[in-house]
This record gives sequence, C-alpha cells and structure tokens, in this order.
Amino acid sequence: MTFARIVAFIALSIVLLFAGQAVANGKVFSNGGMAIRGYDPVAYFNEGKPVHGDGQFSLQWNGTRWHFASAENRDVFKSAPEKYAPQYGGYCAWAVSKGSTAPTDPEIWKIVDGKLYLNYSKSVQSQWLKSIPKNIAAGDANWPGIEERLGN
Repeated sequence: MTFARIVAFIALSIVLLFAGQAVANGKVFSNGGMAIRGYDPVAYFNEGKPVHGDGQFSLQWNGTRWHFASAENRDVFKSAPEKYAPQYGGYCAWAVSKGSTAPTDPEIWKIVDGKLYLNYSKSVQSQWLKSIPKNIAAGDANWPGIEERLGN
C-alpha cells in the first residue's frame, strides 16, 4: 500500500469515526448552535478567506445561528442565504460525496462555480480535490438522502 493510500485510508477512517458526531440542527452542521463554527460565510466570497464572525452581527437562518464580521455581510447573506451558505449544510463535502456526514474545519474550504465547500481536514480535502466535478456530482446526488436521514 502506498503512502498516499495509507493517508487516504486514515483520513476516511477519521471522517467516518466523527460522522455520527456531527450535530444536525435542521440540515445545517452546527457547533454550539453556530453555523461554520462562527465564521462569516460571506467573507469567503468578499475577502477570499475565512473570517471569524462577531455575535453582534448574527441572524437565525435554517434553524441555526450565523455570525458575520459586519452588519453589511449579515445583510448581504440575509438577502440571498443560499448563495453564501456552504453546500451540504456545511458538512464535509468529501464525506457527503461518499454518502456520509462529517464535521468541518472552516479553514479548509474552496469555492467552486460560485459555491462554498468545506472539508474536515487538509488531507481529506486533498482527496476531494483530486476529482472535484465527480465529487460534487456524487455529493449533489447523495445530499437529498442525507438530508432526509438528518430529519428534514
């Protein structure tokens, strides 16, 4: 077994280990009741990087509290939340492509075709990046069934 396959196997094992620990609040992965662990979803698009949100600029959407770095970002999100919210409810895009869920690290992200995707870790993201179109197609196909299992 090559080193890359060993790393991929370990990453998959970790994802599956934590898959059951992801908190479903509606269809959005939340940690302590906050989407994206309190990061501002609009900042990924406007600033090209993850930015911690501020509780004074927050709103409730899709059963979860979202934090923003500014009132302007909050208002932008409020006007088009589906445009800025991460795909698959903020669950790990690679895990969803495999038919499961896993928590995410807000620092591990990628925007593809105007959509935000989050991953569990850098090693998991490296697997997801190897075939983005295939993994997005699989994730898109798997997500409705996963949402149903999460209680939507």
